[in-house]
Amino acid sequence: MVSLAVSLVLMIIKFVAYALTASSAILSDALESIINVVAGGFAFFSLVLSARPPDKTHPYGHGKIEYFSAGFEGALIVLAAVGIFFSGLYQTFHPKELPTLDIGLLLVLGASLVNLALGLFLVRMGKKNDSLVLLADGKHILTDVYTSAGVLAGLLVVHVTGWFRGDGVIACVVGVHIVYSGSQLVRSAFAGLMNRSEPALLDEICSLLETHRRDVWIDVHRLRAWRSGAWVHLDFHLILPRDIPLWDAHKQVKDLEKIFMEYFGGQADVLIHLDPCDDPECPICGHEPCELRNGEPRGQSQWKRDWVECHGDVTESRAEERVRLVGL
Repeated sequence: MVSLAVSLVLMIIKFVAYALTASSAILSDALESIINVVAGGFAFFSLVLSARPPDKTHPYGHGKIEYFSAGFEGALIVLAAVGIFFSGLYQTFHPKELPTLDIGLLLVLGASLVNLALGLFLVRMGKKNDSLVLLADGKHILTDVYTSAGVLAGLLVVHVTGWFRGDGVIACVVGVHIVYSGSQLVRSAFAGLMNRSEPALLDEICSLLETHRRDVWIDVHRLRAWRSGAWVHLDFHLILPRDIPLWDAHKQVKDLEKIFMEYFGGQADVLIHLDPCDDPECPICGHEPCELRNGEPRGQSQWKRDWVECHGDVTESRAEERVRLVGL
């Protein structure tokens, strides 16, 4: 709501600056501010929707709307850049004087300082709440700040030298920069919608498993994880001794679920598939005493991403490869 209100006020200020100066570069900055307002409204709606808990029609929650929001914002940024670029081309080939440029520069400077504070605030809140929408909105606004800084620097040169063709050149450069910024947001949105693997998240989960590891947890494999808003969905296979009682195996799963729920602040959906151990796991098994052991233990594996991401069941050849890695 703060982002939306501030963006609306700053958009008006920038259009006032354009009305005073007739600068294509300032117009490019003002047009991007329209995108800030539209994107801020869509971001607010998506945050309200994504905060809803899972229900019968959306058992995985509503967090995916954040990726749609980020993609929508990125597409709008690219669209605005096209208009900015053509406006800049016209000013480049048909330069005109810029009246009251000094007043326009002061207005844009004031708006940029406010935008800087707002962008840093939104990025901080986005990281704190694991919200792609807040993070995308904050980065977009910071991009607007960088754009405004470039516009200010370029127009200051124009004001001093009187080279009015430079106003159009600045607008074109700003347009290219905005296209890049928008395409990055669209790329992030597609990655989220396609459940692209997040190495940092997988490393975080592996570290958590390693920290709370028990001897009865022989090995972990087929780890997968993805985000949906603030929620983290993860599943993996856990190998336990094949003679462990059902009640004890169930307790191990519940203990693991509790660890993840506490770590992710109650916003974790955990699915653990249990596998019984087999002879090939004996060399990497730390469970003692074991009446089923058919080989001397050579050392437990370290549960790092490359290890636990293995797909498929642990065959004898794969287990031998793991033993070799432990030896190394």
